[in-house]
Amino acid sequence: MYDNFLFWLIALLAVFITGISKSGFAGGVGVITVPLLALVISPVKAVAIMLPLLLFMDMLSLRAWWGKQVFKHLKLLFPGALLGIALGYLLFDFLDDELLKLILGITSVTFAAWGLLNGLKYLGGSSNTAGYFAGAVSGFTSFLAHAGGPPLNFYLIPLRLPRAQFLGTAVVFLASINVMKLFPYLLLGQINTSNLLIGLLLAPAAWIGVKVGIIIQEKINDQLFYKIILSLLGIIGIKLIVDGIL
Repeated sequence: MYDNFLFWLIALLAVFITGISKSGFAGGVGVITVPLLALVISPVKAVAIMLPLLLFMDMLSLRAWWGKQVFKHLKLLFPGALLGIALGYLLFDFLDDELLKLILGITSVTFAAWGLLNGLKYLGGSSNTAGYFAGAVSGFTSFLAHAGGPPLNFYLIPLRLPRAQFLGTAVVFLASINVMKLFPYLLLGQINTSNLLIGLLLAPAAWIGVKVGIIIQEKINDQLFYKIILSLLGIIGIKLIVDGIL
């Protein structure tokens, strides 16, 4: 892997895009990271490499958005998130690479379609049930593919929170579930020296991505960027579905 040029090219791009997303720019485009990496390495390996990097990026984004979160929404989301993470942990050993690619592909295509069709505006709501459900789905998809952002958005977007409160709540929630995932990942043997070394080598791309995202927020149309990434996510999702079936 260390001498695989294609892996490093895709990994650097994926981590850079995730860094931009973690800055609060262009919504949850970081959902593309694991599907991208799954084109060149095992989905399990991709998820393991990304968790330490996500924790690093979370520290950077929390500095920018801490204090803007709305705790009443976090209180609704966290119980479901714990349940979703626990379910992901219990099912993890039963999922081989082909099945994970299939699940990842279906999830990617679904998220891309909903986003491109503006379906997010009509999903979710402010009820307790919606919060618990969104938290559970987010915890589960985050555990399997670090894709907790779209299910979270299903709940948050219809609330029409001010931008700062929306981003602050999303950043704190996603950072928290990444911390929650750390111990189960350790139990599953996903945090090891090899994965940590790869993550360390990719860390500069994460840092640059966060910084670039903060800088370009006022200069680039994030909706256009979001649609481009979602379109790529849909194409990658179709490729993963085909790989998972064949």
